[in-house]
Amino acid sequence: MQMNRRNFLRTIGEQTFGMLCLSGLQDLTYASNKASKLPSGWLNPPREFSLCPFWFWNDNLSEKEIDRQLADFQAHEVHAFVIHPRAGLPRSIGWMSEQMINFMRYTIEQAKKRNMWVVLYDEGMYPSGSSGGQVVAENQAYRTRGLFCVDLDEAAPGTIQYGLQIDDSGKPTPAEGINLIAEVKRKKDGHRVVIFDRAMQPGYSHIRGLHFLEKDPPRRSDHKEVPENKPLAADILNPEAVACFIRLVYQRYYDEFKSFFGKTIKAIFTDEPSLLAKRAERGAVPGTQDILEHVNRHLGYDFTEYLPTLWYSDEPDAEKYRQDYNRALQTRLEETFYRQISNWCTDHKIALTGHPMGPDDIGHLRHFHIPGQDIVWRYIEPGKKSALEGRQSTQAKCASSAMIHLARRRNLNEYCGAFGHNFTFEEMKWLTHWLIVRGCNLLIPHAFYYSIRGPRVDERPPDVGPNSPWWNDYKPFALACQRLCWLSTDSRHICELAILGRNDYLPWRPAKVCYQHQRDFNYLEARHLWEDADVTRDGIRIKNMHYKALIVEGQPPQKAQSAIDVLEKAGRVIHWHDDIDDISFIKKIDRLIKPDIQINPKTKDLRVRHVVKNDSAFYILFNEGENDIQFIPELNHKESGVLVDPYMDNVTTEWSPGKTITLAGHAIIILMLIRNE
Repeated sequence: MQMNRRNFLRTIGEQTFGMLCLSGLQDLTYASNKASKLPSGWLNPPREFSLCPFWFWNDNLSEKEIDRQLADFQAHEVHAFVIHPRAGLPRSIGWMSEQMINFMRYTIEQAKKRNMWVVLYDEGMYPSGSSGGQVVAENQAYRTRGLFCVDLDEAAPGTIQYGLQIDDSGKPTPAEGINLIAEVKRKKDGHRVVIFDRAMQPGYSHIRGLHFLEKDPPRRSDHKEVPENKPLAADILNPEAVACFIRLVYQRYYDEFKSFFGKTIKAIFTDEPSLLAKRAERGAVPGTQDILEHVNRHLGYDFTEYLPTLWYSDEPDAEKYRQDYNRALQTRLEETFYRQISNWCTDHKIALTGHPMGPDDIGHLRHFHIPGQDIVWRYIEPGKKSALEGRQSTQAKCASSAMIHLARRRNLNEYCGAFGHNFTFEEMKWLTHWLIVRGCNLLIPHAFYYSIRGPRVDERPPDVGPNSPWWNDYKPFALACQRLCWLSTDSRHICELAILGRNDYLPWRPAKVCYQHQRDFNYLEARHLWEDADVTRDGIRIKNMHYKALIVEGQPPQKAQSAIDVLEKAGRVIHWHDDIDDISFIKKIDRLIKPDIQINPKTKDLRVRHVVKNDSAFYILFNEGENDIQFIPELNHKESGVLVDPYMDNVTTEWSPGKTITLAGHAIIILMLIRNE
């Protein structure tokens, strides 16, 4: 549905009306306009809350064009950017070359003069961890490795299976560089299998590169991407390989730009580190040398006899053991990759940001100073079930919950990437509102293209900035984003309900029901229950949050059981199961937590987030559906307030308890309660 600004907000009886580890806490002062009493931070949001788009450096660069584009960004109220080297760069501007560093330095200097801020990107191009192939070029031992399995009872003697020589007697004979891990019998059929690790073969496990294979290729008639180089990926489960990556990229950045660190340069962005990178070999399972030792350490039992489950789904409890292995691997990745880089960033007074590979990989986010996630490939769309169902639907709450429980100030989302040339401005606004009402307060649009010449326009399209059809209408949108991000920063989330998750899994089914009944929640990673949360009969206290009810899906980790037992005895655990009906589920919540807001008549399309900023209460109200909705919000507060359209500056309408609000499809408004003075 086309969003109609004239119908954006209406109240019954009235005519239509219009309406970072970054810097420290902003004072919440109020404008002199007594009719609206809007905070000055809302009316004139600081630049730290600007959109911070990926800026694709994807063609021959020049200082003149960089200056022109920076000025254009600022003319449209965009005061920040991520320098993202991208496919289409000439080979004369190679990854971390002197030419690239010089252009970065010039751009950072100009950003400082313009009072803009910058995020650096740690790879050429992605996924992160290989420094454009330089890590492997420095040491071939740092090449991505994987585990493979051969059935010895089926493999013909004298053959080579997945690179492993089977001798004439049927025994495995590993060549140099291949490590035998175990020989075990399958539980299903008793077959003997051998598991081994080795480096990936050439042509597999690579990252995307910065340079087209063909010099200055034309745009394809089918508008598909043209081939690019494929740098070899590094083994990010190897701490020595990651240390090499840090030295080649992070330390180089510091050596070149240290006077800007923590000032103009606010953060370094790491992008979905992947254990096998792009195009994994057939039969490869993520792993590396001595990985079994670390898996056993994490799981607390010997995984050896269950190794066949990683290849054979008909093994007993295969899914359970695959989950165990993956969780152990993700924990090891925290040790080898995320923790190492996070510690380096802490020591050098720069924020680590970006996002992990999985949409619900909340465990990794504890190592980010600005935790994040990403919406790409139309994983989330208006009018589709994906907004509420599936792993991708958890990602915004994943990052915002991590921000709260880790006492971070900001959380981000890289969004709109690869949505296609048919992507619209209305879809972009909807995605923005979808993120904001779930607690995102740093928006990373994917992307602003330095160039759309030739095939560049078709590389993970579209350009959502200067080369988009809506660029002339961008300024009000950019200002609205600044206001909404300002509101969600340095504020307190009013929420007493938590949903328990694991390091790599967040339940979306109970979340869907909570969203549809305006019962807001946060995801709580189970580790907090035994690490830093205070658990008593009164509930869970963590980082200024007090959760009076905990929703649990499935079997929680054993280490969390003692805390859950305390909550169970106090009647504060709500067990989710698929056959519970929505009404019964909500009643269980309401018996423990007085609803913060109730909607009359009920509507499943309304999303609500309640925050308090310097003693003022704000309700973010978003109509996630495409049809207009009318409702009366019944609040615990009895104060009157004003309704504010974030797109319309200092235009408000009065609201009082019992008054009906009409909210157009896909629209977002703020209900600000007036403080009693």
